[in-house]
Amino acid sequence: MGSSAELAIETSQLTKTFGSTRAVDGVDLAVETGTVFGFLGPNGAGKTTTIRILSTLTRPDSGTAQVFGLDVVRQAEAVRARIGLTGQYASIDEDLTGRENLVLLGRLLGHPWPRARSRADELLAAFDLTEAAARSVKTYSGGMRRRLDIAASVIVTPDLLFLDEPTTGLDPASRNQVWQVVRALVEAGTTVLLTTQYLHEADVLANRMAVIDQGRVIAQGTPEELKSSVGAATFQVRLRDVEQRAEADRLISSVLAAATHPGGDPATLTVSVTDPDRASRALAELAAAGIPVADFSLGQPSLDEVFLALTGHRAEAEGTTKEEVA
Repeated sequence: MGSSAELAIETSQLTKTFGSTRAVDGVDLAVETGTVFGFLGPNGAGKTTTIRILSTLTRPDSGTAQVFGLDVVRQAEAVRARIGLTGQYASIDEDLTGRENLVLLGRLLGHPWPRARSRADELLAAFDLTEAAARSVKTYSGGMRRRLDIAASVIVTPDLLFLDEPTTGLDPASRNQVWQVVRALVEAGTTVLLTTQYLHEADVLANRMAVIDQGRVIAQGTPEELKSSVGAATFQVRLRDVEQRAEADRLISSVLAAATHPGGDPATLTVSVTDPDRASRALAELAAAGIPVADFSLGQPSLDEVFLALTGHRAEAEGTTKEEVA
C-alpha cells in the first residue's frame, strides 16, 4: 500500500451512528489516485453515509478520514475545493434548459459569463447533450438527466468525484452511456469513488473495490481477487421447461451437495461447485430424469455470487435505512 500522499482517500476506523443504528462501523479504506474504486453493498449497508462523511456533509463520530492528505473535519473547506459529488438524485433544475443549468452553476462557481457559457458548451458536447441543450430538462430521458447531473459535477474539474448510485433506475443503454462518461473522466485524471449495488457495474469499471455490509467492510481487492477468494467455480443451468425447475433444483442440490440460487431468468439455476466433475454428474442426472437443458456453463463466479458467498444474501437487497437516504 502506498503512503497517504499517494492516496486520494484514506480512512481509519471510521464510525457514524444514527440512534441505535451504527451506519458506518470501523471502515478502513485506501483509494489510489487516478483509479475507479468501487464501494459495493445493498441499500442500507452504509455506502451513502460514508460518502457524506468523505465529502464533508456529515461529521464522523470517531475515526479519521483524509482526502489527498486533508482531514475531512479539520480541513473541510480545502477538501471541498478538490471534490465533486453526484448523489443518488439529480440536483439539476428541471425547469431550466440543459445549457442554462450548466451556465448557472458555472457562474455560482466563480466563472465569468463568457467562461461559464464556453464551459457549458464544452460539457454539453463531451456528454453528448448538444442537441438537447436548449430543451427544458423536464423533457430529458433518465440517462440524459444523469449525464447532465454528472456534467454539473465537473464544471470545475474535481480531483476526486464521488458517484453515488449513478445508474440506479436507468435502462441498459443509458447505463452504458454513464459508464463511458466515467471512463473519460478517469482518463482525464479524475479519481472516482463509485458506490453501487449493481455488482456488474463495478466489475466493468473498478480497478479495486470494497464490499460493505451492515456498516462494515467485509472484503477488499481487485475484482479478480474477490472472485478468487470464494474458492469455487459457478455452475449455471438453464432449463428448457421452467415447470421442471423444482425437480431440477432437487437433483442438482443432491449431486453437488450445495444449495442452488436463482439465475437471470426463471428457468436458470446457479450453484457454487468445488469439484467440476460433479457438474458433469449433475447434467447426467438431469438427462436421466428427463429434464432437458437448454444450455449450461461452468466458470469463474460473478461478483454477485461472491457477495452472496460473503454475506449470505444478494447485493440488490430491498429496504433502505433512514440514514442511507438522508
